[in-house]
Amino acid sequence: MSSRGSFTNVIAVGFMLFALFFGAGNLIFPAMLGQMAGENILLANAGFIVTGVGLPFLAILALAFSGKGDLQSLASRVHPLYGIIFTVALYLAIGPLFAIPRTNTVSFEMGIRPFINNHDSFLPLLLFTVVFFGIALFFSLQSNKLVDIIGKFLTPLLLIFIGILIIVSFVNPIGQVQAPAESFMNNSFFKGFQEGYLTMDVLAAFVFGIVIINIMKERGITTKKEIMISTFKVAVIAGVLLTIIYSSLTYMGAKSVIELGHLDNGGAILASVSSYYFGSFGKLLLGFIVIAACLTTSIGLITSCASYFNKIVPSISYKKWTIVFTIFSAVISNFGLSTLIAISVPVLYMLYPLAMCLMLLTFLHPLFKGKKQVYQVSILFTFIVSLFEGLHAAGIRIDVIHDLFTAILPLYSVGLGWVVPAIVGGIIGFLVSIANKVNQPLVEEKL
Repeated sequence: MSSRGSFTNVIAVGFMLFALFFGAGNLIFPAMLGQMAGENILLANAGFIVTGVGLPFLAILALAFSGKGDLQSLASRVHPLYGIIFTVALYLAIGPLFAIPRTNTVSFEMGIRPFINNHDSFLPLLLFTVVFFGIALFFSLQSNKLVDIIGKFLTPLLLIFIGILIIVSFVNPIGQVQAPAESFMNNSFFKGFQEGYLTMDVLAAFVFGIVIINIMKERGITTKKEIMISTFKVAVIAGVLLTIIYSSLTYMGAKSVIELGHLDNGGAILASVSSYYFGSFGKLLLGFIVIAACLTTSIGLITSCASYFNKIVPSISYKKWTIVFTIFSAVISNFGLSTLIAISVPVLYMLYPLAMCLMLLTFLHPLFKGKKQVYQVSILFTFIVSLFEGLHAAGIRIDVIHDLFTAILPLYSVGLGWVVPAIVGGIIGFLVSIANKVNQPLVEEKL
């Protein structure tokens, strides 16, 4: 293999991709899943891996398969205006409006708050925010060294520290796995499948995938086949690491119930497990793990968002966009995690199905020869369903529509009501494209 696609380079970029994905939610949700799933841990974890690893893996490959240079170009297969709107909405949702501020807030809640006495004071969060985003800004401005900084330095440290906690939990488990919670008594695989959405990694994959592909091109890998092969290798490395970490954290959570009881969230579970094994040192260990994970994710998101907005508004430099997003995220993060989630979840409920539909259409693109009508009608039907799901998540429930969708749409009750409409929309769009092609000569003859 040539140096441009050498084993060392693939490993480094694979570690980088893992680090970008492995953020706050990736620590919290598997542990909570383990506690809830109990004896059904294997099925629940398998479902979580499908959506937490498998779908992001496919999203990155879809970008490489499409041959497009960015998400906007890919989404423009629907319509150029849709390409801009969808891409901007996605970058803002997983960037400065929610995901970037969350990295700071979760870092503080799990890594700093346990060591302070006055939990009501806003000053510790403010000071931590300044330091956290100061570090993130520094590394984000070193984008040309991103692989070396993240892939060769921060990620190995992160893996070492979290590996310590995982190994101890396997060698000396807290207790035996207990019965599953009521919500995981039945359909545990599908419950785990739904929990995987909480990581938001499919959305992030459309952002991080572009970073990976651009790095490949910078290293001389230019043909579509070479990019696909290299991207596949990198995604496999990141996917294997994520699968091991997720499964280990799920196991850790399942074993903790008998001693710790059912806790409110994954953060509390990890904090209690760390304290159980290592006491005060456990809290310090957990704090380092969380801050390192969140910091790497924050750097990746700031870099990706700044690069994209610099592209669509080149009059503002990359450096200025980086500073703007960092400061904006720092301000937003001080509103608190609960507020961020309340505002962002409805938006994500609308964006997630659209992103998944676009990913599937990308792989099927050669089958229907890229006909725009297929993209347009499929995306339109998906948007109609996801819009009402988003409104429902925001507490705006239109009973007539909700009851209708529940009655006629398979999987609507489990958040996948968009799947059948997307398929039907694609078929209708294909038939419309054929009808237009048949009628076109008749129109020309009359003219």
